[in-house]
Amino acid sequence: MMGSRLLWAVVLGFLLGVFVRSFLAVGFSFELFAILLALAALTCGALEKEKSKSLLIIAVALLFFAVGIARMNAAVVTGDPLMTAQLNKQVSIIGVVSAEPDVRDSSVRLSIRADELIVGSSTENVRAGVLVNVPSHTDVRYGDAVRVSGMLQLPQSFDTGDDRQFDYPDYLAASGIAYTLSFAQADRLGTNSGTVFLSLAIDAKHTYLNGEGAVLPEPEAGLAGGITVGDKRSIGPALSSDFQKVSLLQMVVLSGYNITVVANFAAQLLAWTSSYVQFGAGIFVVIFFILISGGASSAVRAGLMAILAMYARASGRTYDALRALAVAAFAMTVWNPFTLAFDPGFQLSALAMIGLTVFTPIFSNHLQWISARFALREIVASTAATQLAVLPFILYQSGQLSLLAIPANIFAMVPVPLAMLTACIASAAGAIFGAVATPIAFPAYTLLAYIIAVAHFFASLPFASIIVGAFSAWWMLVAYGSLFGGVWIIHKKTIKNKIYALRSVRNHQKYL
Repeated sequence: MMGSRLLWAVVLGFLLGVFVRSFLAVGFSFELFAILLALAALTCGALEKEKSKSLLIIAVALLFFAVGIARMNAAVVTGDPLMTAQLNKQVSIIGVVSAEPDVRDSSVRLSIRADELIVGSSTENVRAGVLVNVPSHTDVRYGDAVRVSGMLQLPQSFDTGDDRQFDYPDYLAASGIAYTLSFAQADRLGTNSGTVFLSLAIDAKHTYLNGEGAVLPEPEAGLAGGITVGDKRSIGPALSSDFQKVSLLQMVVLSGYNITVVANFAAQLLAWTSSYVQFGAGIFVVIFFILISGGASSAVRAGLMAILAMYARASGRTYDALRALAVAAFAMTVWNPFTLAFDPGFQLSALAMIGLTVFTPIFSNHLQWISARFALREIVASTAATQLAVLPFILYQSGQLSLLAIPANIFAMVPVPLAMLTACIASAAGAIFGAVATPIAFPAYTLLAYIIAVAHFFASLPFASIIVGAFSAWWMLVAYGSLFGGVWIIHKKTIKNKIYALRSVRNHQKYL
C-alpha cells in the first residue's frame, strides 16, 4: 500500500506541477517554495512518528510538484531570435521534414526542422520547428531535405465557433513547432535523412493503404484506413459530420481500442510460444503501430498501457489499469510536458480510459436487466461509462451534445474487431493481386458499409445532437468534481455495506 501511495504522490504531484505551469508563469522561486515545504513535511515526519508515512507522501508530492514546474519551464518553446526578426516577411528555409506529411484535400502540411534561414543573399544557421503549408500536388516525404519559401508567421489562436477559442500556438508547441510558413512552395534537396524504422513504418502504411484502395471503394476504404492504421485521409465532410454528430469520430483515428485489438490478436497468434517471445513480439507490434499513427498521443498512451499489460502477464504480476494509465501519463508528460494541457487527443483518450475503468463496474451493477449473452451488458456498460467520462470535456471543447451517442456506439463498435481483421486481409490481397482481389474484400466492405450506415442512420434522426453554448473551464472542473465525487461516495457506501454484511454473517454464525 505504501508503495502504491508513493507512486500516486509522484505522478499526481508531477502532473499538477506541469499543469499549473502550463497556465501560470511561475518560476524558480515557486519551485524553491515547494521544495522547502517538502523539507518541512519531512522534518515534521521525523518528529511525529505516528504521522511519518502521511507526511512522507506529502513531501514526495510537493517535491515532484516542483519537478513538474521545472520540466515545463525547460520545455517552453521560445523560437529562434534570427527567425523572430523576420516575422511577417517572405523568407526561405532549408530543413528536414521531421514527420509524415499531413495530406489534406487542398494542401499538404509539412513539419520542418529548420536548419538554415535565407534572407536575400545571406544564410544563417537556425534551429526551430516550422509548420509549412504547401500545395496538394507537392511530392515530399518524411526525411526529405527541402527548401521552402513563404510568409513566416507566428501561429495564432482561432475561433472554433460559439465563442470558443482553440489555443493553436500551444497545440503546435507540443510538436516543437514555433512558426508557420503560409502559402509556401517546397523543393526537395535530398532524401533519406529520417529514422530508418519510422521510414519503414510509413512505407508499410502506404503499401497497406494502396492495397485497400485497390479493392475497396470510398468511403469504405477511408474508414478502413482509419480504424486499422490511423490514416488521416478525409472520409468526406458529409460522413465526417455524421460520425461527429453521434460521437463516432474516434473510430477514424488509431485509438487505444484499435491498438488493444491488434495487441490481443498478436497475443492469440503467439499463444503457443513462450511468454518472453510473446512479450517481445507484442512490444514490436505496439511500437510499429504507434509509429504508423505518426505518434498520435492516444496511440502512445494505449501502446504504453498495452506494454505494461504484456509485462504484467509475462511476469505474473497484477495489472491495474488506473495505475498503468498513471505511469503512461507520467512518462508521456516527462517526454513532452505540452501533452498534458494542450493535446486534446491525449486528454480525450485518458478520460475515456478513466471512465472505462471507474464507471463501467457501476453501470454494470445497475444494468442487471440486460442480458450478459454475447457480452451485451459489458458493451452497454463500457459504452455508457466512456461517453459519460468524456461528455464534459467534449461539451467544453466543441459544445456538441450527441443525444444518440450510446446506441450509435453500441451498434457501430460491435463489428469493429472483425472489420479490422477483414480489412487487413483485403489490403494484403489488394497489395499482392490488385483489383483482381476485389471479391476477397467483400466481407470487409459489408462490415464497413454497415458501420457507415449506422452512423448515417442515427445522425439523420431528429435531435441527434444539439449545440451547447460556450462555458468556463471552471464549470467543466465542477462537472468532473461531481462525477468523481459521486463515484467516491458510491465506493465508500459499497465498502460500508460489505463490512456490515460481513459482520452480520459473523454474528449469525456466533449464535449457530
